[in-house]
Amino acid sequence: MKRSLLIAAAIAATLPFTAAAHKAWLQPSQTVISGSDPWITVDAAVSNDLFYFNHVPLRLDALVITAPDGSKLQPQNPATGKYRSVFDVELKQKGTYRLATVYSGLSASWQEDGKPKRWRGTPDKFASEVPNNAPELKVSETGSRIETFVTNGNPNDTALKPTGKGIELVALGHPNDLFAGEKATFRLLVDGKPQAGLEVEIVRGATRYRNAQEEIKVTSDAKGEFSVTWPEAGMYWLETGSEDDKTSVKQANVRRLSYVATLEVLPQ
Repeated sequence: MKRSLLIAAAIAATLPFTAAAHKAWLQPSQTVISGSDPWITVDAAVSNDLFYFNHVPLRLDALVITAPDGSKLQPQNPATGKYRSVFDVELKQKGTYRLATVYSGLSASWQEDGKPKRWRGTPDKFASEVPNNAPELKVSETGSRIETFVTNGNPNDTALKPTGKGIELVALGHPNDLFAGEKATFRLLVDGKPQAGLEVEIVRGATRYRNAQEEIKVTSDAKGEFSVTWPEAGMYWLETGSEDDKTSVKQANVRRLSYVATLEVLPQ
C-alpha cells in the first residue's frame, strides 16, 4: 500500500469518511509572540488547499494544549462551523506551547445477518461492542497526531518532550526558530524510539495560488533524522505515516499511524 493511503487511513479515524484524502491541519494566527496581548486564535480544518477552509472542520474533541510548564490548558471560545473549527488560547506563561489533536482507536468491520457492519471506537469499548466471533471480522488500529507550536517570549522545551506514543516530531533546535534559507533538522520517533525509513512530505501553504504543490520529500535516516532547507518564508505543512503490527488488541493485525505538523518559517 502506498504511503499516502496509509496516512489517509490513519487520519480518517478522526475525520468524516469523505475527508480521508484531504489535508488536516491546525493553523495558529501567529507562532512567535512578544508583547502585552498574549493571545492567539487557531483554525482547525480539513481542506483541499493549504490553509483554506473549503472542505470540513477538524473536530476538537481530542484537542490537547500543553503549556510551557507541562500543565494542560482548556481552549477558550471553541466553536465548530461548516468548514472549520476555531479556538483561542491565552498564553499567560512565557515559553513554548504545544497544541495537538491526538487520537487513538480501533475500527472494525464484519458480517451480521448477511449485512455488513462497521464500528469505530476505543480499545476499552471494543470487547463489549464488537462480537468476538463475528463472521469476516477485520480489525485495525489507528493513531494520529496533528499539531503546531507557539512560543511567547523565550522558548523552552518542556511541552515538547515526547509522550512515547505514536509518531512524534523532535526538532533538533526549536520548532519556532525556523528561517528561510536555513537548514533545520528533525528526528522522528515511533513509540518514543527513533524511526528510520519514514517518508516525509512538506508543503508550503497557499497552494490555492500556484499550479504545483512544490512539495519537498525526504526520508528519515538510521537515526530517525531528516533535514530540510526552507526555500522561503511561510506556513508549512509536514506529514508522515507508518504501518506496523504493534496493536493493543489481539484481534487487530495492523496499526496505522499518522503525523501532521504546521510550522512557520520566518524571513531572514
